[in-house]
Amino acid sequence: MELRRSSAPVAYPNALSDMETRNAAIAAGEAREQIWLLEHPPLYTAGTSAKREDLLTPHRFDVFEAGRGGQYTYHGPGQRVAYVMVDLKTRGRDIRCFVNQMEAVIIDALSEFGVRAERREGRIGVWTVLPGGGEAKIAALGVRIRKWVTYHGISINVLPDLSHFSGIVPCGIAEHGVTSLSALGSGATLQDVDAALLQAFTHRFGPIGA
Repeated sequence: MELRRSSAPVAYPNALSDMETRNAAIAAGEAREQIWLLEHPPLYTAGTSAKREDLLTPHRFDVFEAGRGGQYTYHGPGQRVAYVMVDLKTRGRDIRCFVNQMEAVIIDALSEFGVRAERREGRIGVWTVLPGGGEAKIAALGVRIRKWVTYHGISINVLPDLSHFSGIVPCGIAEHGVTSLSALGSGATLQDVDAALLQAFTHRFGPIGA
């Protein structure tokens, strides 16, 4: 599996085009599987289940149709996005297992920073209990599969501007908020999170190289 890392924020249409190209190449046996670590400029993406009323401030940031599952999601600086393009034909053709593995990667990575992250039945994403009570989403997940090759992936809130999430109902869930490693008191950087993610991905998916 190949690692790609972008140091500058990547425009969403460019990322989507690159993912689709890589997805097709993997399906054709012409390219290796890939994990792509990046940030986006501030934007909202709409999944295939997005409800228009959940876009609360439609003119705040650019809004893009993502083509992945799920509802509205925010991406922006200080958030680590990991796009994952793997061939499920060689990994058992089990979509539920793949999603569970992706959630486990997030949970494993966040544990490196003392954050107990958990799944919640009936809710998309990965959640954590807040110090003062209640709980909030700290990571999102949205995938699409074409010819048994995955694309899109996960996002972890490291040190984003959390006020940017107020323009949407994240993943259609209004009764719980969002949080980040920074808001929980962690001084983790994007580079720290990258190291934890790569360790977790290697454990779950196998070796990752240049």
